[in-house]
Amino acid sequence: MFHLLDIAHPLSFPLEDDYELMVQLLTALIPTILIELGVLWLLKEQRKKVLLSSIAVNVLTNVPLNLYVLLVNDSMGDILIGEVAVFLVEAVWYWCFTHRVKQAVIYSFLCNAISFLIGLLLQLLYQFFM
Repeated sequence: MFHLLDIAHPLSFPLEDDYELMVQLLTALIPTILIELGVLWLLKEQRKKVLLSSIAVNVLTNVPLNLYVLLVNDSMGDILIGEVAVFLVEAVWYWCFTHRVKQAVIYSFLCNAISFLIGLLLQLLYQFFM
């Protein structure tokens, strides 16, 4: 799952308005969805119900985790615990649509690991160049 951890420009607390929070959440959610759909495409997944369910489960998992990270605690330990929880929820979710445990675990692991690593890399690049 892609996270927007902007250490160089932390959010002001409380947030100035709902718009700022919405931008932060969408900045994390949209790349996550695009990356994870790309991973599923690379895994040759073509079933519309699986692809659409990927979008839905990301809304259900990405938004709460990023709210927690943005508003409560952005420690790497808590983020990793949240990522494990997201992996488990998404594995069960994919199993509901694929009916294959191994495939569901692979989908969840690869989608989340790749989107998390891309997000981490983007954050490092952002901090390096800003």
